[in-house]
Amino acid sequence: MTLPLRVAFFTDSFDETNGVATLSREFAAFTQRLQLPFVCVHSGTETRTSQQGSVTTLELKRGLAAFPVDHDLYCDPLLSRHKTWVTAQVRSFGPDLVHITGPGDMGILGFWVAHSLGVPLVASWHTNLHEYAARRLDKLLHFLPDPLRTRVSTSAERQSLRACISFYGLARFLLAPNETMVHLLEERTRRPAFLMAHGVDTEVFSPNRRSVRPDSFCIGYVGRFTPEKNVRFLVDLDKSLLEAGQRDFDFLMVGEGSEKEWLVKHLQPGRFPGTLHGDALAESFANMDVFVFPSRTDTFGLVLLEAMASGVPVVVSPEAGMRTGVRHGVTGFHAGDLNSFTQSVVDLMKNEAVRREMGSAAREFACSKTWRAVFEQLYQTYEVGLEKIGLTVPR
Repeated sequence: MTLPLRVAFFTDSFDETNGVATLSREFAAFTQRLQLPFVCVHSGTETRTSQQGSVTTLELKRGLAAFPVDHDLYCDPLLSRHKTWVTAQVRSFGPDLVHITGPGDMGILGFWVAHSLGVPLVASWHTNLHEYAARRLDKLLHFLPDPLRTRVSTSAERQSLRACISFYGLARFLLAPNETMVHLLEERTRRPAFLMAHGVDTEVFSPNRRSVRPDSFCIGYVGRFTPEKNVRFLVDLDKSLLEAGQRDFDFLMVGEGSEKEWLVKHLQPGRFPGTLHGDALAESFANMDVFVFPSRTDTFGLVLLEAMASGVPVVVSPEAGMRTGVRHGVTGFHAGDLNSFTQSVVDLMKNEAVRREMGSAAREFACSKTWRAVFEQLYQTYEVGLEKIGLTVPR
């Protein structure tokens, strides 16, 4: 009989509003339901430990040195002050592996704990930090001539990727949410790399949440309002739709971020309810007629699954579409430029039957992506990874 692996999980996001946080919460809930031995280390309002069944939670309070990397996400460069206490807690748990979600403060702490205990380190890639760095730097240097700005941001992207690859190379094996990144990590780090899928709660996100029939066609977006999400493109889409003779539509923009003030000023008509959670978020998704996602940097785009689970067709960049499994012309549209985005949205505006058919297909696709299946597969991947590096899986 195979004993369940004992996993210590260090995540940089847990209570925040982003894909990594959602995955982390779902992972902890999965292990609790199945009573799997699990330690979850994440930030909290105070440093403490708690126990719920088989799951131990270590919350670490970030200190005054913590700085923001996003509107609700921080990094504490002095988090190592917790190292001795956390290492003792994890040692008593006796993990078979330590899993970190990236090179943030919690990830670095997880690396040190794994190294100290001589436990295999597994690192999952969730964010294209190198592309984020390039997009934000490009915006910051807007005053420079275009060729120089492009050269600087391209160099920053290249150097950031090199730094990230060096960090991930410290792990024994790697996980990534799409095949392209799996191959890149394997090639650049010379470490085994495996696919780590994403899921969606199809009971929370459902067409049944649709509560109103909007007076106008609702174009929706959910996510951070930041340069790397390419959100200013939505203003171009707004103008393009008006130029195409469309008037009966509005934008529902759910989220927060550094670009919000600019969007509020330039995106008309637009509704900005801020960051939503739970039923309010699920109802917002279900009340959209189309979900638009112009980001080209997301490694997966969890909000796309949430939109599709809500019965909403999606219009996405080709990169996001391929990574998430959006079938062009079936569950949504891949749109490579402004004209393609505009035409795709107009087609859905003008043909309610097509919109309903796509929404139904999108819902069917999302229902095949349950979190339980994701994490059951993850534990199988853990076993394959451990065997790949020559370690015996506990029996």
